[in-house]
Amino acid sequence: VVPSAKDFIDIILSKTQRKTPTVVHKGWNISRIRSFYMRKVKYTQQNYHDKLTQILDDFPKLDDIHPFYGDLINVLYSRDHYKLALGQLNTARTLIDNLCKDYLKMLKFGDSLYRCKELKRAAMGRMCTLMKKMGPSLSYLEEVRQHLARLPSIDPNTTTLIITGYPNVGKSSFINKISRADVDVQPYAFTTKSLFVGHCDYKYVRWQVIDTPGILDHPLEDRNTIEMQAITALAHLHSTILFFIDISESCGYTIKQQVALYHSIKPLFTNKPLLVVCNKIDLRKMEALDDEDKALIESVRSDRNTQIITMSNVSEEGIATVKQTACDMLLEYRVAKKLRSKRIDDVINRIHVAQPVKRDNKARPVSIPTSVQRMKSLKAQGKTFEPRKTEKEKEAENGGAGVYDCDVRKWFQLKHDEWKSDIIPEILDGKNIADFVDPDIEERLAALEQEEEQLASQWQDQLDMQDESDELDEEQLDQVSKIREKRKIIVATRLRDKTAKSVLPRTAKRVEMKDVDKNLTSLGLDTSKVRARSVGRGRKRKTADDDAEMDDDDAPRRGRSRTAAADRERSKSRGRSVSRPRDESAYRNPKDKARAESIGRKIQNKKFKKNPKAGEGDRRILNEMPKHLFSGKRGIGTNDRR
Repeated sequence: VVPSAKDFIDIILSKTQRKTPTVVHKGWNISRIRSFYMRKVKYTQQNYHDKLTQILDDFPKLDDIHPFYGDLINVLYSRDHYKLALGQLNTARTLIDNLCKDYLKMLKFGDSLYRCKELKRAAMGRMCTLMKKMGPSLSYLEEVRQHLARLPSIDPNTTTLIITGYPNVGKSSFINKISRADVDVQPYAFTTKSLFVGHCDYKYVRWQVIDTPGILDHPLEDRNTIEMQAITALAHLHSTILFFIDISESCGYTIKQQVALYHSIKPLFTNKPLLVVCNKIDLRKMEALDDEDKALIESVRSDRNTQIITMSNVSEEGIATVKQTACDMLLEYRVAKKLRSKRIDDVINRIHVAQPVKRDNKARPVSIPTSVQRMKSLKAQGKTFEPRKTEKEKEAENGGAGVYDCDVRKWFQLKHDEWKSDIIPEILDGKNIADFVDPDIEERLAALEQEEEQLASQWQDQLDMQDESDELDEEQLDQVSKIREKRKIIVATRLRDKTAKSVLPRTAKRVEMKDVDKNLTSLGLDTSKVRARSVGRGRKRKTADDDAEMDDDDAPRRGRSRTAAADRERSKSRGRSVSRPRDESAYRNPKDKARAESIGRKIQNKKFKKNPKAGEGDRRILNEMPKHLFSGKRGIGTNDRR
């Protein structure tokens, strides 16, 4: 979109305001103030430059596009006006760039905040003044852009049919008949005011059909913009020309005027296939024309040996013939043009057309099926041929799907037809297996089964002999059972010992008994039983010195040397310690327990308020818009804190 001058200025200045810093803080030195205002001037100039460059690049350059589109733009928008508007924008871009350079030089020598600010203001003001002067050019280019967007997409290099002639001779009706276009058709002249394009297919090729506005017979300089669009298409597009003549003269123009128009624009048909179409034969036949009109039409035919075809859009008579003839003419013309070109010599040497060669002199007559010959003979005799009923028809007559069962065996291709109804129609290589069954098959099967039984009994006897040689006596079996029982006991013992042990983690640290005693005493617990249990359970690991002393002093005492008192003490320490109730173990003394129970009763009896006030547990936002988040200029960084 090409904005207007006012919108252009607003877009650039608002972008400068948003994307550059806006506050000059106290204490800045003069070099920082200069860079502050130089940045604004440079940023504004760069935005103007980029926007104008985009507009200039997006519009087509008349020297770089196809001549058809170049002349069409000249007809619709005036080539001079178009180039002048783009040239003014290009000049404005250059002037803005020069303004920026000049003011940046002056800003480098600004000696105060006020002087730098005024230089920035003057630079941006002069840029905006320049853009205000570009208002008419921007408005014109916006209108051109909108009109270009509505133009049909015409490919100058594809196969094309162009329809031309006087207004209201049936051009738009014809394009609606042969293509997918939907052109407005009205019973008055100049209904079509611009080029319309439709597409159709012929011989697997996509064709574009162009409907041109009507042309009047007067000099070229007197033709208006609507007529000049048709002249441009006829002059630049390589296609088949369909010149329409209304022989009924219901269009308001006589045959003489239409033939005069043909001779007037005849130079545009040079080096193009031409087809003259006499339309509206439903209102007036060619035979009904007088001699003068016939002579005029014949003059058109004899001019370039032009082909003339009659047609009617109402009755659709001759429409397909006109389309086929026009397309064939263009295809033949394109082939002939390629053959006349210089490149054909390079290509023709690499092309080989294969021609079929007779293989031998053997006669190979045409093979006609017997059913076809019989049908032809019946028709020759005047008899009606009854076609055979299909399986679908038989199914419908006999109850439909699910009731009628098609017998697929009747389609079997066997040597004898009686084989098709065999009970076991197992076919292999075109033969029924049931017809080749051995009559002595049962006797042979019985002999085979008897032989299998004998082999099975011999195999069982061998297995029994092998098992007898491997048997154990009763004493050996008894020893095996005892070994198995002993193994079960060992496994069960290992599992029990493994589950009974308490495994400490590797990170566990050794704790002295005095530290445990001190900690439990501070919590108000009795530690006498724990101390007695730890003493009873303690077991000192023997060292090498202990073993040596035992060897020297207590050599006679190798058996159990534990006293009765020690045994009683050990058994006492292994007894289960009585744990305190959970509601008492959490308190140091009965006083703390009574205090906790009192507080619990008060909380249970406390009634909640119906209209409570906000407390310290409630979430409150004291300041919904903190000043440090909602004031000042948005920086270049992220917006995570907004």
